Amino acid sequence: MLITTSYDPQAEHLEAAAQLARSIKQLQGIDNPVRLVPRKRHSLARLRTLYDDSDILLVSKERIEYYHEDQSALFFHPSTAAIRVKRLVNGEHDPLMELSAIQPGDRVLDCTAGLGSDALVYSYAVQGNGEVVALESEPIPYLILQQGLMTYDSDIPGMNEAMRRIQVIQMDHSEYLQRQPDNAFDVVYVDPMFRQPIHESSSISAIRTLANSRPVSEQTIKEALRVARRAVIMKEHRSSDEFDRLGFEEVRRSTTKIAYGVIRL
Repeated sequence: MLITTSYDPQAEHLEAAAQLARSIKQLQGIDNPVRLVPRKRHSLARLRTLYDDSDILLVSKERIEYYHEDQSALFFHPSTAAIRVKRLVNGEHDPLMELSAIQPGDRVLDCTAGLGSDALVYSYAVQGNGEVVALESEPIPYLILQQGLMTYDSDIPGMNEAMRRIQVIQMDHSEYLQRQPDNAFDVVYVDPMFRQPIHESSSISAIRTLANSRPVSEQTIKEALRVARRAVIMKEHRSSDEFDRLGFEEVRRSTTKIAYGVIRL
């Protein structure tokens, strides 16, 4: 994996790239060597040829971007979370927050954070005295989410505070759940990669090749039921068989594509 900068980097961007290289070497699941290389005036395609490596992390003034071959760049952006938080700011409702019966001060565990869209809305909803723990097992999505939540700047009231409050941990959710005491969180949320992809979603398409594609196990749901005080919620394609397989008897169809399974405690 190559780490480089945008053209004509400032000193802080060079230091950020060097720090990023050091951080990546400590992550779990990084198999190929990490090399910090000068950008000069090279295109990304030229860097790939020069160093015989298809994976590039680009550090710019605004953000970190991940490039793999001809796929779209992967980077952190609040995306639909920004729209949902705006609605909450305006006193409107959010289907997931309503299903979760979220209250200020709640503790929420997002078992499959991805790029953090749902974790961000949860964090806004639980407010300053609440807590959201976001788990991401895969190193590149984890890194992009962690860095993005720390540095992204939003003009939506309360959004920056919500991002900074989220605790991001690189760990498989099954291992994390086993380590938790009973009733440790009010809500445990699971949003795995859908068995039936929604190809219209560009953000999901960019992360799909990096995400953990393993289906949620029955043991994971059993542990989630032990750890949750109020509810375990899973998001899936509305026609998915996973709800039945994992024992979600209450299924709420949110859109033409999405549904939430709920087990209330």
